[in-house]
Amino acid sequence: MAVTHDEVNPALRHHFADLEQQREASEFGMWVFLATEIMFFGGMFCAYMVYRYMYYPAWVAGSEAMDFWWGTINTAVLICSSLTMALAVHSAQVGRRKLLVMFLIVTMLLGCVFLGIKAIEYQGHWEEHQFPGWSFHFEGPDPQHVELFFCLYWGMTGFHALHMVIGVVLVSIIAFLGWRGRYGPEYYNPVENTGLYWHFVDIVWIYLYPLLYLISHQHPH
Repeated sequence: MAVTHDEVNPALRHHFADLEQQREASEFGMWVFLATEIMFFGGMFCAYMVYRYMYYPAWVAGSEAMDFWWGTINTAVLICSSLTMALAVHSAQVGRRKLLVMFLIVTMLLGCVFLGIKAIEYQGHWEEHQFPGWSFHFEGPDPQHVELFFCLYWGMTGFHALHMVIGVVLVSIIAFLGWRGRYGPEYYNPVENTGLYWHFVDIVWIYLYPLLYLISHQHPH
């Protein structure tokens, strides 16, 4: 009886010759996707840098309205989540199913902690009327350009938070499939690609943190 394609390995898709070719194509596709994400965030970062150069005092004033400790705690949370994500990928590579699921769950929980802290920050900014629009209010000098700072703050951190939500959903799906025994030394590509996405989102925050939270601490008073 002839051996069908699916009987060779259920994880192997019909348009690939073997799992190695499938892994390389999938990884390349993820890097191309991340390149588009870099361009997406890069536009906002460029706008931020141009306006920061033009209206630096307003940027300092806007940064002073940030909660330094919440931002610092969230940075530590995401660094820890990158570690647990890397450990999850390693666990998949060596076939440690229970460790894989455990590290993915911890990663997901750390992502939820980050989002919870960000929600607290957003609520505070909303109550202080620091959301751009008709209700924006700022007591200090140059409120017009401080509002521009908050436009970029809400835009950059909002899209980052959206990417975090997507990441948490992806990690939860991978954790479920990992618990079902889907991944192992021969096939762990989805875990690896999810890890790449998670690390990218973490790196974006590593840039956002000093640009938004540390300007006032670098500025001599």
